[in-house]
Formats: sequence, structure tokens, C-alpha cells
Amino acid sequence: MITIETSDLHSTDSLNLIERLSLELKTLTGDSGKSHFNVSSMDESGCLWILARDENRRAIGCGAIRPLTVNIAELKRMFSDRSIPGIGSALLAYLETWAKEMGYRQIWLETRHINLRAVNFYIKNGYIPIDNYGPYIGRDDAACFAKCL
Repeated sequence: MITIETSDLHSTDSLNLIERLSLELKTLTGDSGKSHFNVSSMDESGCLWILARDENRRAIGCGAIRPLTVNIAELKRMFSDRSIPGIGSALLAYLETWAKEMGYRQIWLETRHINLRAVNFYIKNGYIPIDNYGPYIGRDDAACFAKCL
């Protein structure tokens, strides 16, 4: 059983998952992704930080939404420890539902082409490739996606 809940981004569980994601990204892509996610940027309105927990209340995944524009949310720091099936799907469904309820019309995200697990996950969940945006413009290693809500 997976439970999704809003959480404090500064909690021990949150910080541990962020570090695990950063280490995994650094190993896979050579970049931890930390330069495109500032914890303080999550303090503005229109942001949400969530954790996935297993039946023993162990933190097993995380994810965030933050505003890019009034109508577009950006998906950030999605991570699953893959300890049980469905963590990523549960996190994504929760974030998409929340974003839609908040009035966002689209969700955009960036991952790396080399991160095939993430690329395939987002495509499977209805995300389509878009031109690179913001800090990812001109970066051949970046793969950007969007989904209409």
C-alpha cells in the first residue's frame, strides 16, 4: 500500500530522498540536478511537495510542483526508491490532480535523454516531447515534456 501526503520539504525524510535522487542522477547523468532545484523556491504560492510512504510509514518517494507561469506547473524532484511497484504512478497522479485543482492547465518537466526509465515513464503517462524551455534551452542532453491537464 502506498500513501501520498504533503510534507515539509525540510524534514529528514524529504532531505534524505532528495539526496538519494541527486546521487542517482549524478551517477546516471553526471549532474545531480541540484542547480535546477532550490529548496527556497518551494516557499512561494502554487508549490506543493509530497512524499510517498509504504505501509510501515517509510518514505519511499517524493515529488514537487512549482509554478512556471500562471497556467503551467513544473514537475520537479520526482523520485521513487522502487521498493514496491506503483510509487511513481501514485506520486504523478497526486501531483497532476493537485495541479489541475490549482488551475494549472499544463505540467512541464525536464529529464535527460540518457535517463530512459524516466523518459519512458513520462511518455507512458501521456507526456509529449516539447522544445527545451528555460535553463534547458540549448542543452542537447535535456529532454523536455508537457502534458495538458
